[in-house]
Amino acid sequence: MSAARRSAPAAAPATRPIRRVLIANRGEIAVRIARACRELGIESIAVYSDADVGAPHVRAADHSVHIGPAPAAQSYLRGDHLIEVAKAHGADAIHPGYGFLSEREWFARAVREAGLIWIGPPAEAIAAMGSKTAARTLAIAAGTPVVPGTTEALRDATQAAELAAQFGYPVLLKAAAGGGGKGMRVVRAPGEIASALESAKREAQNAFGDDAVYIEKYIEGPRHVEIQVLADAHGTCVAVGERECSIQRRHQKMIEEAPSVAVSPELRKRMGDAAVAAAKAAGYVNAGTCEFLLDAHGDFYFLEMNTRIQVEHPVTELVTGLDLVQWQLRIAAGEKLPFAEAPEPRGWAIECRITSEDPAHGFLPSTGRITALHLPSGPGIRWDGGIEVGTTVGLSYDPMLAKLIVHAPTREAAIARMRRALQELVIEGVETSCEFHLRMMDDPEYRRSAVDIQWLEAKLPALLGAAPPEETIRAAAVGAVLLAERDREGRVRQVANGGARTSLGVAGSDAPSELRGWARLARDESLRRR
Repeated sequence: MSAARRSAPAAAPATRPIRRVLIANRGEIAVRIARACRELGIESIAVYSDADVGAPHVRAADHSVHIGPAPAAQSYLRGDHLIEVAKAHGADAIHPGYGFLSEREWFARAVREAGLIWIGPPAEAIAAMGSKTAARTLAIAAGTPVVPGTTEALRDATQAAELAAQFGYPVLLKAAAGGGGKGMRVVRAPGEIASALESAKREAQNAFGDDAVYIEKYIEGPRHVEIQVLADAHGTCVAVGERECSIQRRHQKMIEEAPSVAVSPELRKRMGDAAVAAAKAAGYVNAGTCEFLLDAHGDFYFLEMNTRIQVEHPVTELVTGLDLVQWQLRIAAGEKLPFAEAPEPRGWAIECRITSEDPAHGFLPSTGRITALHLPSGPGIRWDGGIEVGTTVGLSYDPMLAKLIVHAPTREAAIARMRRALQELVIEGVETSCEFHLRMMDDPEYRRSAVDIQWLEAKLPALLGAAPPEETIRAAAVGAVLLAERDREGRVRQVANGGARTSLGVAGSDAPSELRGWARLARDESLRRR
């Protein structure tokens, strides 16, 4: 791992211990933070909207407070109200998790000005890295490689065309204030630049309230590799290894791994040193992530810094043995990092984001009530979830339900373990991404890690159009038969109860034709085995 770098403290350490934390988030990350607090002997306060009454994260905390209606703008995004709640209920600190207010400089500053401890980087570091153009400027000053491009927003289409000609097509237009693929357009020919800039600016304005767009050279076929950083307030900053995040759809990560097959120990050190340099340039404290593009020649380019805990942090935890969320809390309380180098990665970890989306129909959001949930278990399996039986999945929030993470001695063994875990996982009531992930584990190119950030987009039609593995069909068929038996029993009870409705589900004559087909497959398979 890269050696730590030391410099003058970027921010004064907290002068008092943290005894009670308000978790300004929901779902699986709120559960994760509550667990970390409990292990450290810190009390936690959950907040919840009307949509989250009785949610798992509410019960995971020691205390809970209702904060408003379901829309995030009226609940989880009300920073002023969250600070009032924290102070009224005796919190010493606020942990923002990821998403929502986690990267809002004004919120971090307001928390600090309210006399509370912000469990994250200083507001100044968030501001420095919050704009992609400002972050590029800092990275360049720190000697961190960046993709050729501008550090200021484009004035108009004429300037964009001139710069595109200078860098060479294809180029990438990117929103200066955003992320998640919003306000981003790939331009491959001069005739596309004006319309692409107009649509990128419009989307950026709608998503972030800022239409600033800049331009950079588009790197064909790179991997997305990110470096986890931990920095304390005493001048120590450590790179904690890399994560491979190349499996993306529409710039959204779907599967993450640690380590990366493309990163050698020597490259890990160079990327780690570059990440530490960028973090130091921003005066960074706490946990953060520098994202890079890595090309086939081993050259890497700084993209941005995420000034929060990442969704995919568990894979780093599993290969290093470090609890990153606990270290967020400890650093915020003023503790020094006890190591100058992070542990070398041990084994391999893979994370699948389980979302309430229907891959067979373009990943359309799926809503409903979780009617059954069976979690995988056994060696090396971790479930970071925010759902349970009875949870209502709506459209108010992100569709991610949980994260399924595995750890094994090798990548091959981790893929086999993830495949087994996905086969054991049962979620009924909404469509999920589980089948997509299972197909990924069977894909020959993925198994060889012959991927880049554009690979999934090109592969997706064939991946989703392929027939499911035979054993998956058989498992579904057996499930259909069991549902049919349960349905018949329910109909008998319904008649006995004078026609009262039951909530046992359907798999009989009124079931979908595909389900009835699975039942026939199970019957035929049973006859074949006799």
